[in-house]
Amino acid sequence: MKAAVLEDIDTIVVKEIDKEKPGPGEVLVRVRSCAICGSDIRIMHHGNPRVHFPQVVGHELSGVVAETGEGVEKVKVGDRVAIGADVPCGKCYWCQNGMGTNCRINYAIGYQFPGGFAEYILLNELTMSYGPVHRIPEGMSFDEACLAEPLACAINGLEMAQLGVGDTLAIIGAGPIGCMMIEMGRFMGATRVMMIQRSPHRLEIAKKFGADDYFLSSEENFLDNFLESTEGEGADVIMVACGSPDAQEMSLHMARHRARINYFGGLPATARPITLSSNLIHYKECMVLGSHGSLPRHHLKALKAIESGMVHTAEFISHTFSLDEIEKAIQNAESHEGLKVIVHP
Repeated sequence: MKAAVLEDIDTIVVKEIDKEKPGPGEVLVRVRSCAICGSDIRIMHHGNPRVHFPQVVGHELSGVVAETGEGVEKVKVGDRVAIGADVPCGKCYWCQNGMGTNCRINYAIGYQFPGGFAEYILLNELTMSYGPVHRIPEGMSFDEACLAEPLACAINGLEMAQLGVGDTLAIIGAGPIGCMMIEMGRFMGATRVMMIQRSPHRLEIAKKFGADDYFLSSEENFLDNFLESTEGEGADVIMVACGSPDAQEMSLHMARHRARINYFGGLPATARPITLSSNLIHYKECMVLGSHGSLPRHHLKALKAIESGMVHTAEFISHTFSLDEIEKAIQNAESHEGLKVIVHP
């Protein structure tokens, strides 16, 4: 089968590799769509402790069940399936108590397990037993279904921040997940949604997703204007959906008393250390937390949210490429010209 194999840092090669046959409890899926995530790009440029070369990466995917091993009952040949990233080990304290994103092993598709930038992906028994593998609802395209993975991460983050009815939600970072939070946040109870972005081009793209307010953080009086728009109160929930120390520090000044601030976007290893005013946390009684990844239940919720029209994932797809064009696809994703770039193996 054909696959885009990451052989070393900045070295991805499209070539023929062996197509594995599913053993007991395993499933072989013919990949139809695999979206490029920012974390895929970071792995390609900087590596990751959980990724050992050579490896096929890509973890936002969908496809059709091609073969099943002995004992598989969850799916059958011909089923259309969407596949998420994080696979709980199923045995540790965290996994057994519904908190698999805190699993020490932290298995994931496209990390320890081969990913979706290939014609076929073998889902091992662990993935089929505990992982995010769900049938695609009728009428949903493969491209839309593969975006259930990033949407699942957004749902996890908003849940962790305890977004509720009547809250004002501020999102810093108008990337694909930040824009998904506009629509998903509305259905989770936010009565006012505010988008903050430093790039005018990205902010313009985000306007089609219907936030109530849009702010350029690069403007000199941004913070004053933001606070004035909330009558000096600030936002109840702030999702920092970008990897920026400046944004993490700024969020405390944007927070209402008793606000929940989620450092959703991880910082790159080269980022400077952040400086927090602990008195702002102390006197505002606000809560600073983090979230990453998602659980299988979030992935299923994401598919249902897409099916019901809560989140219009088709609007996020800006470019598509063949597997042979993987390098061009990566360059396009890095350019931030659009939102989601999808590869069709």
